[in-house]
Amino acid sequence: MSLTPPLALYALTRQGAGLTERLALGLAEFYAPVVFLPRRLEGEYGGRASYFDTLGAALTANFLDFAGHVVVGAIGLAVRIIAPLLRSKTRDPAVVVLPQDGLYAVSLLSGHLGGGNQLAQAAAAAVGGQAVISTATDLEGRPALEMLARDHGLAVEDLGRLAAFSRRLVEGETLTVRDPEGWLAPHLAPWKECFDFRGGGSAATPKVLVDYRLTPAGPWDLVLRPRAIYLGLGCHRGVSAAELEELIAEGLAAERLAPAAVAALATADLRADEPALLEISRKNDWPLMAFSREELGRVSTPNPSDTVKKRIGVASVCEAAALLAARTDRLTLPKLKSRRATLAAAVGPPALQARSQAGWSWSA
Repeated sequence: MSLTPPLALYALTRQGAGLTERLALGLAEFYAPVVFLPRRLEGEYGGRASYFDTLGAALTANFLDFAGHVVVGAIGLAVRIIAPLLRSKTRDPAVVVLPQDGLYAVSLLSGHLGGGNQLAQAAAAAVGGQAVISTATDLEGRPALEMLARDHGLAVEDLGRLAAFSRRLVEGETLTVRDPEGWLAPHLAPWKECFDFRGGGSAATPKVLVDYRLTPAGPWDLVLRPRAIYLGLGCHRGVSAAELEELIAEGLAAERLAPAAVAALATADLRADEPALLEISRKNDWPLMAFSREELGRVSTPNPSDTVKKRIGVASVCEAAALLAARTDRLTLPKLKSRRATLAAAVGPPALQARSQAGWSWSA
């Protein structure tokens, strides 16, 4: 379930506090803003606020609990505070900084994946200022591949290769794209002059490859995985996570399915609390979907089981759950068994990638 992204607003002065009040009102349509002010201003702020002793302590404590942070203050101060907190571009929240006159909203951190550029634009609009965006693809009117991937349900397999492809786009080069099933190509139409879908270039030319299967890729290719594989799982009570992990690895390898392309796990609702399933779901950031016996029982599957039907009242769990989750009638991987579990897989619409922290999820 997607929730409104929580947003922290900070100020250090009375003038800044007035600006955070305007920001909170203007951003409430898109975010759930919480205002943090110095304790010496307690009682002076007209709206509801939380209070801090030092900005450094407050921002550090809040850093991972909010989708974004807007600091009304000096850029240098914000940089010094957040520098030790940074982890990766896929996990860091957005940080935007405004002077207390609100003339500029500077996207300081996580401009793309974290939504910092959008937050800066929204903050500037809320107070009549100007957004300051420094990401080169935005300045040159070129697409950001990581944003396209996120917004259309694809996973970037090696984020370390993104920079080289972004540079080539910014410098006006044409990127070769191999997307035989059309997971990404339709979304590149606004920038068709930037991409070659005919497979041009030599074998050594770095390419963008889009596939949920483990097809051959060059050492410098950027591989995007459609998050379109739905794994159906049935299991006995008390099954170990190790057994499930081994079964999943075996099943994916058998059909040359990329682990990065897994969208979700699916099972019967009476197994939704199974510790091993929950552990694998958390470990891999795979949502766990649960279906009732009535839903499972309405699905026709190639490998029904009389034993399972006698035990829980339906003839199939793993195959039926995979088909329901993928919203299809075709299995990519029919039932595969281990001692205490069964696995099946189906390919369906890609699941949008949502940033997840502290119990909330969102996609900008």
